[in-house]
Amino acid sequence: MRKSGPPKGLIAYLVLELLEEKPRYGYEILKEIRDISGGHWEPSYGSVYPILYKFEDKGWAERIEREDEPDRKYFELTDAGREELADRREDSATKAREFADVILGFYHVYVAFATDERFDVPEMEGEWRFDDEFSGWIVEQMIRHHEHYFADDFDRIEDTPEEFYERHDIDEDED
Repeated sequence: MRKSGPPKGLIAYLVLELLEEKPRYGYEILKEIRDISGGHWEPSYGSVYPILYKFEDKGWAERIEREDEPDRKYFELTDAGREELADRREDSATKAREFADVILGFYHVYVAFATDERFDVPEMEGEWRFDDEFSGWIVEQMIRHHEHYFADDFDRIEDTPEEFYERHDIDEDED
């Protein structure tokens, strides 16, 4: 599993979302982010606690004491934090294309390593490989996750990128 993190700012956004749900402490936030990412992102204490302290400094979160767990540093979202979250939600709504571009870009490079004769990546025993079986497994996992989260069978979409963009009224050249 990948232990490096997601794009800049995404962890902070997730922390705000998780704090809106209920007051939380750092380790609990780490576990939630690991679960949300399917175990592919595992932020460290060194990344989450500075975010919590920054939120506290900005007035977006405050520490609360809990009698049942006096040694844990719980944080709760403030009204100012809810306003910041609303702004970040709106900003996040514009990021779907970036996410898709990252996913598709990495996958295209993966397949290029597997199929393009310009790349001569050796196979290492006990490691992932750039080949059709591992590529197929990645696609299978994406389909399984789609069916799990959207609770329906995956149907192939036959549109070309141009047709898909046109059908959804998306500017193909927009950056």
